[in-house]
Amino acid sequence: MASIEVGRVCIKTAGREAGEKCAIVEIIDENFVEVIGEAVKNRRCNIAHLEPTEDSIDVSGDADSIKAALADL
Repeated sequence: MASIEVGRVCIKTAGREAGEKCAIVEIIDENFVEVIGEAVKNRRCNIAHLEPTEDSIDVSGDADSIKAALADL
């Protein structure tokens, strides 16, 4: 199974954005990460509400480049 790490692409499983792709931008602590996505606001999210995928992207750029990389997947 894929681990929780910066750049990992995940699927949100809870909340109004459930089913949307997002990428992990920062690990806040053992329970929370900061995520961003095309249809996902840039905010912190509980790790229990994410389903990691095998894909990962480079998150060193700005928000628009991250969203564009997610759209290409």
